[in-house]
Amino acid sequence: MMALGLDYSMRYNNFMSFMKKNFGKFIFIAVLVFLPFISLADTNTNVVSDPNCKVGTICNPLAGNGINTVQDFIRIALQGAIRIGFPIIALAVIYCGFLFVSAQGNPGEIEKAKSALLYTLIGAALLLGAWAIAQFISETVRTLSLISSIC
Repeated sequence: MMALGLDYSMRYNNFMSFMKKNFGKFIFIAVLVFLPFISLADTNTNVVSDPNCKVGTICNPLAGNGINTVQDFIRIALQGAIRIGFPIIALAVIYCGFLFVSAQGNPGEIEKAKSALLYTLIGAALLLGAWAIAQFISETVRTLSLISSIC
C-alpha cells in the first residue's frame, strides 16, 4: 500500500514539474488554436462587392464592406488588433501572476516575473496608445474636412 502512495506522489511531482516548465508553451498553443475561432466569429456573411466596378479596372476590394477611405481602413485594422491584442494581454497578465506564485520567494524568479509583467504592461500601453493616436488623427482629419467643405 505504501508503494502505491509513493508512486502517485512521484507521478504528481513529475507532472507538476513538467507543467512548470511547459506552461507558457501550453498557453501559446491554446491561444493559437482558439484565436481564429474568436476573431473570425463574425456572422455577417452579406459581403457585397462594389457595384461601380467595371470589368478590367482595378477596384477597391473593401468597398462593399464600407471601407472607402484610408481612415476607415486604419480604424478597422486597429479594431482587429485591439480585439486580438487585449485577450492576449489578459492571458499574459495571468501568466505573470503564475510566475509570481511559482517564484515562492526566490529573488531571481520574482525579478523575472516583475520584468514579464512590466513588458506586458508596456505592450498594453502601446496598443492603447496606438488606438488613441489613431482616434485623435482621424477626428482631426474629419474636422478639417468638414471645415474645408464649409469654406
